[in-house]
Amino acid sequence: MPVPPVQIQIVIFAVIAAVVLFQLYNVLGKKVGRQPEEDARAKPAALPTASAADQPAGRPHVLDAVTLASIAGLKARDPAFDPVRFLEGARQAHETIVRAYAAGDRETLKPLLTPTVMASFEAGIAARETRGETEVAEFLHPARADLEQASAEENRATAKVRFLAELRNTITTADAAAEPQIEERRVAELWTFERTLGASDPNWVLARTEPAAA
Repeated sequence: MPVPPVQIQIVIFAVIAAVVLFQLYNVLGKKVGRQPEEDARAKPAALPTASAADQPAGRPHVLDAVTLASIAGLKARDPAFDPVRFLEGARQAHETIVRAYAAGDRETLKPLLTPTVMASFEAGIAARETRGETEVAEFLHPARADLEQASAEENRATAKVRFLAELRNTITTADAAAEPQIEERRVAELWTFERTLGASDPNWVLARTEPAAA
């Protein structure tokens, strides 16, 4: 078979190269997946819900069926009630109240307590001041808060929270020569918070404290 002239070979190779380049363009020249300009036009993605690992220490992750059933009455009266959010606020209030009581900080305590509880705390602070003692309360770990019950009766909402905390209390006496007394203890208490439904002030206040099982 005679060999084609060099000019014809060049033409054949050029045609083959053109066909290959055209096929490559069909594959590589097309847009695959989401493009940057499409991302610019897309709406921002919603933030994911926090997982258990993302939860702040001490924050409850799951409410059991019994607790959810117990708050149904309050949810019916106050659909905006968020038990998880409430518990985080209650845990912060718990730490603030414990520290303020130890420090004798009446100004901080007053808006967080009912008058009855404030009177009880005032008596304890006054007795400590009479003895010439000062006290500092520290949380060794964030307290655990569990919602025991929440309900609504007439215009009053109540919520009971069980707190489990590890505290270090340092008490300094009037005797300057005496070493401060340091006590570490585990405390389990049931705190009852309340607020008036429909009131302009949405904040809860502490209405009662009692011991709870550890």
